[in-house]
Amino acid sequence: MADVFEKLVKDGGPIGQHMDRAHGYFAFPKLEGELGTRMQFRGKEMIVWSLNNYLGLVNDPRVREVDAQAAAKYGMGNPMGARMMSGNTAKHEELEKVISRFVNREDTMLLNFGYQGIMSCIDALVNRRDVIVYDAEAHACIIDGIRLHMGHTYAFKHNNIEDFEKQMQRAEKMIEKSGGGILVITEGVFGMDGEQGILKEIVATKQKYQFRLLIDDAHGFGYMGPTGAGADEAQGCQAGVDLYFSTFVKSMGSIGAFISGPKAVLKYLRYNTRSQIFAKSLPLLIVEGMLTRMEMVTTMPQLREKLWYNVNRLQNGLRERGFDIGNTNTPVTPIYMKGDVPEATQMVMDLRENYHVFCSIVVYPVIPKGDIIYRLIPTAAHTDEDIDITLKAFEATKKKLDAGEYKATDIPNMADANG
Repeated sequence: MADVFEKLVKDGGPIGQHMDRAHGYFAFPKLEGELGTRMQFRGKEMIVWSLNNYLGLVNDPRVREVDAQAAAKYGMGNPMGARMMSGNTAKHEELEKVISRFVNREDTMLLNFGYQGIMSCIDALVNRRDVIVYDAEAHACIIDGIRLHMGHTYAFKHNNIEDFEKQMQRAEKMIEKSGGGILVITEGVFGMDGEQGILKEIVATKQKYQFRLLIDDAHGFGYMGPTGAGADEAQGCQAGVDLYFSTFVKSMGSIGAFISGPKAVLKYLRYNTRSQIFAKSLPLLIVEGMLTRMEMVTTMPQLREKLWYNVNRLQNGLRERGFDIGNTNTPVTPIYMKGDVPEATQMVMDLRENYHVFCSIVVYPVIPKGDIIYRLIPTAAHTDEDIDITLKAFEATKKKLDAGEYKATDIPNMADANG
């Protein structure tokens, strides 16, 4: 009989196999100091491109002040208990109304966390007779929510409307037998490649197929569209998106999430979403801070304007220098390169140690061998100088990569160095 722990200790998993060398540098790095575009990493100042602080609210003085005042007023524990039992307040309901107006929906329910929130909402929305059709590159929280589903599921190729229709036809055949319905799930903005989901195209197929559409717009809420209401506003198809989910983590510089949609459906979710029924209510200090953030987002279009100025400056600069940034049409900026894992790690070290640029990197086994993806997140807080230094750093390191200067046989052991 095997010990259940044996396999865990033996190989560490597909990513964890490198933990002994990578921990503290490539994985679980510690960025220190005030949150912002310049932070400390192992004693050196870095230009940071890995924070989803789209509107630059994390360190805005007004946001910091209201957060501090709310913490002093309420503490972390207020209210105690789940919303259903003892954790409901007028402030929670006020924030839900503010968000409902902003995203143009009848009703909204606050969620304690984004990841668990959407998982639990998916679980509540469908039963074993229903079918889920979803984008194959949906975020892990959606995939994990779908895993809870006891009925049939069909994935369509990423942003491929032809394959979407094929999967819808399969789903229709299945519900003819089961008597259930179809829930379609995709994202407003995909956080890895920066592409918007094909929301408008999917909504248009409602003329052919009967389904409900749930979108996760964690990376689009607050800045996409004329008012910042999200990717569905940007694409002019809000009326066709039945349920709109997002978090407070990306644009709002806070924590928590929400789901918005028809009042009758939200009423059901309040009484059937297990991650909210059996969990403590969102703390009041977060709710009060979010009310201020929502007021800023709705009354300060210059936040979005500065974000898009920086996005265009960075992305145009990369394209002009011959970099492949894919089909992004959002602030999420991937840089696609070729190289093996040791080459990628050497390049990361060069960027950090010699050019003082810190950004996220994705390599095998997350993506195929031979590919490297850097992901940069420009924000409203970045400066022209940040962008210029970064463009020069990538231009210089790409020349080294192409010339074979990063060739190595193994991943450097950085876990114990300066850690």
